[in-house]
Amino acid sequence: MENLPESVKKILERLEGAGYEAWCVGGAVRDRLLGRAPGDWDVTTNAPPEAALALFDAIPTGLQHGTVTVVCEGGGVEVTTYRRDGSYTDSRHPDHVEFTGSLEEDLSRRDFTVNAIAVNLRGEVRDPFHGREDLERGILRAVGEPEQRFREDALRILRGLRFSSKLGFAIETETASALRRCAPLLKKIAVERIQVELSGLLCGRGAAEVLLSYPDVLGVFMPEILPCVGFDQRSPYHCYDVWEHTARSVGAVLPAPVPRYAMLLHDLGKPETFLLGEDGNGHFYGHWRRSVDLGSRILQRLRVDNRSRKQILTLVERHDCELVLSERSVRRNLARYGEETLRLLLEVKRADNLAQAEAYRDRQSLLDGWEALLDRVLEAGSCFSLQQLAVKGGDLSALGLQGRAIGRALQTLLELVVDGQLSNEPAVLLKYVKENLK
Repeated sequence: MENLPESVKKILERLEGAGYEAWCVGGAVRDRLLGRAPGDWDVTTNAPPEAALALFDAIPTGLQHGTVTVVCEGGGVEVTTYRRDGSYTDSRHPDHVEFTGSLEEDLSRRDFTVNAIAVNLRGEVRDPFHGREDLERGILRAVGEPEQRFREDALRILRGLRFSSKLGFAIETETASALRRCAPLLKKIAVERIQVELSGLLCGRGAAEVLLSYPDVLGVFMPEILPCVGFDQRSPYHCYDVWEHTARSVGAVLPAPVPRYAMLLHDLGKPETFLLGEDGNGHFYGHWRRSVDLGSRILQRLRVDNRSRKQILTLVERHDCELVLSERSVRRNLARYGEETLRLLLEVKRADNLAQAEAYRDRQSLLDGWEALLDRVLEAGSCFSLQQLAVKGGDLSALGLQGRAIGRALQTLLELVVDGQLSNEPAVLLKYVKENLK
């Protein structure tokens, strides 16, 4: 493998120069072999952690596990001593580790074969578990006994789903079976770690396939999704059940956390609001309201940050709203949601439509027209926020308004400007205040 980063080369050279073995290992090696841009680089060595600290400007980030972080330009590189792990009584961390002189023994404790490939300074590859073959076949396979790997560290269950989604790899049959058997262990994992892995899963190119294949696993920490699985919508608009529609809409939207969480949650309320009409079709009146309730519960449980949670729930609430093709409608929506959320709403509505029956996917042209109108309104510099309003609080204070009356007056002026009833000019706005609001 060629073109290691200079900082990583220097670490390998210094370790070898001191008489130790040194290998790159983990996700960066995997990604480089796949022709992808690697992320963080990790180095494993038979040098004890005290020796690594003596050789480098390093931080003792995990001495009990043999890890130090070497400070480099552009970020740190973790250097970890070859080790074998003891028992895992908490299903997350080894109770103790023992350092070893064997690279193969160190690789044997890792999660998946594609992450258990090591490369040294000269490009020599050690691959005792045939990870390169699995990379070529697009297979995700546990190292050794799959159930043992997952019982040692239950977070590996979600890491497996994230890798499957990110890489577009199928999970090998025995690994998938063990993953499902061990799924209840996810209840022991901190929600913050679950959120990180779930976000990565949702943003992967294979997210739809993973969601369709493993709702039972995700349902361990999101039981609200389970009623959607196999729920027939009984609607000519929908050729998929609620969960398959959800999964396909996740895969169809922009691969960023906010819109992908929005699609994951947008129809959760459908099973509870289902009504079979006299026409024989299913209806879900107000399902968005129940979806917001269930989605809020999930997002709070996963401790998603407040700004993202608010934006996600706004998209869930408005995903089924009608967009009127008029400048007035565009300005009103801009005033209410802002440009960022409004553009995400268009993405959400596109994805929702693309996951419906093919005969009803003609709404894309309406969304195209609405987005073009949005662009024109923004280019024209139309006023849709208090910051753009031609008068400020001080101007109204000079007219004698005080306290909350100023805020109410500014909001009234903004609504009138957005609706086109007043032009956004200081003289016009102040005249209106003098005659109507003072």
